[in-house]
Amino acid sequence: MNYVLTCHCKAVTIHVTLSEGLETARRCDCSYCSRRGAIAVSAALDGLEIVTGNDMLSLYQWGTKTAKHYFCNNRGIYTHHQRRSDPNQFGINVACLEGVDPKDLGDVRWVDGINHPCDRKQKKAL
Repeated sequence: MNYVLTCHCKAVTIHVTLSEGLETARRCDCSYCSRRGAIAVSAALDGLEIVTGNDMLSLYQWGTKTAKHYFCNNRGIYTHHQRRSDPNQFGINVACLEGVDPKDLGDVRWVDGINHPCDRKQKKAL
């Protein structure tokens, strides 16, 4: 399924192909995502094309620095991130998809980001 993703000020426009549509909708309870409050869906790395505003996107990383979180540096809206649980995918902010109302998704499953497998591997190595 093809979507257009835009930030709040419309400086960033991204064409997104969701191979499983909105079926992958999820929320994460890690320290960053729980504060952000976004619902994410998945897209393959080649399923995202930045049409406008690449220069308006800022990158945020922390911890293992595996995940790459992008947001519009004009209004601060999170648009997408490269996932740390599957770096071959992007997580897409559902609220930025044109024509999609996150409220229509109903109950969205939660993923356990607090106990992320990457964090457990890192702790064992210490």
